[in-house]
Amino acid sequence: MGKVLGLAMTGGGARGAYQAGVLKRIGEISRVQTQGNPFPIIGGASAGAVNGSALAAGCDEFSRATHLLAELWSNLEPSDVFRCDFVSQAHNSLIWLLDLSLGGALGGGNARSLLDATPLRHYLRKHLDCSRIQDNIRRAHLYALAISATNYSSGKSYLFIQGAKGHPMWNRSRRVTLAAKITVEHICASAAIPLVFQPVRLETSRGAAFFGDGCLRLQQPLSPIIRLGAEKIFAIGVRCENREHQEEASDEKDPSLAQVMGVLFNVMFLDHLATDVEHLERLNQLLETGQISQSGLERCEKMRPLTVLQVTPSVDLTEVAWHHQRDMPVLIQYFVNSLGRDAASCSDVMSYLLFTPKYTRELIDLGYHDADERIDEVEDYLFSSESVRGRRSVPATPKARARDSESAPRRSAGLSASRS
Repeated sequence: MGKVLGLAMTGGGARGAYQAGVLKRIGEISRVQTQGNPFPIIGGASAGAVNGSALAAGCDEFSRATHLLAELWSNLEPSDVFRCDFVSQAHNSLIWLLDLSLGGALGGGNARSLLDATPLRHYLRKHLDCSRIQDNIRRAHLYALAISATNYSSGKSYLFIQGAKGHPMWNRSRRVTLAAKITVEHICASAAIPLVFQPVRLETSRGAAFFGDGCLRLQQPLSPIIRLGAEKIFAIGVRCENREHQEEASDEKDPSLAQVMGVLFNVMFLDHLATDVEHLERLNQLLETGQISQSGLERCEKMRPLTVLQVTPSVDLTEVAWHHQRDMPVLIQYFVNSLGRDAASCSDVMSYLLFTPKYTRELIDLGYHDADERIDEVEDYLFSSESVRGRRSVPATPKARARDSESAPRRSAGLSASRS
């Protein structure tokens, strides 16, 4: 029995298109096309929850699902994600103005977000068939899907898990795990960027509450899939590691609000995955050198060495966004630019909000290229003797695959790339 492979994807708004490019290239590996979904366990937050849910819904035809996912990202328009019309923006701006100027006297708290993300809910309902997730679990194409969201009432991180019967469950002081049937509402809640998109109301076994972006409190993004049983991890990040080694430019001007928001988004979406991978590698070294004794850990939690392969952008996505800012609708562009001194100071924020075809297509191409550059390494990692699909994964026999193929027509891959 080989080691179970888990897929981890964190958030990043429009940067999620990069993940779609990486997955598209993985879907073209011949062994993936013949053997099916290589990731029995999928975990995601924010944009990673969108991509992870799409894979879970279409993993019975994994290669086709990755192709459709990239196609959806490449045709995405800002109006598919948030309202861009003048009336909507004027109404939203007026609410903010009244809250900030007269809220103390008249009663505030009416402003919910900078942008109205209602269109995203309709877009996902049109293109994503969440009922297929349970079908794929039942037919053993998937063991579990886990997506994260933040409860704004309690401040706790909630992990919603849809998996095979008997999958692990756990709770910690600031983390709650719930078995759930993943819906578009869960996905929208996980992808609701704080302040930018409005919170989403969810009914849970603990009662109704409003939820926001799953990356907000998820400081250990690898933890969910590890606890679900993943013994090897494939992670797709959206931070350019090369940027970390560049010299910092000096700037004596006070940072604009856009710059501050950009830093906050980077901390929330980018830093946690990189930090968690570093932490995992450090623990592996301590275990291998014997500086951590397994026998001394048996009384609490048993630790085991875990391997991780991470694919990250070879180019700074902030710089890519800077070249595409003019593609944004004029009103949104004007609104975001008003938060900064110039286009450069808004690039970080824009890199998360640029749901435009030219930007997402460039990110898809970049993800595809970065995965292609390491495709031999990726394929060896996915299909080495230690990463063969483990428990409750895709049926291994040709007879089982033929049976499932007959029961699931190719037009029903959980995703639809058609546009209205």
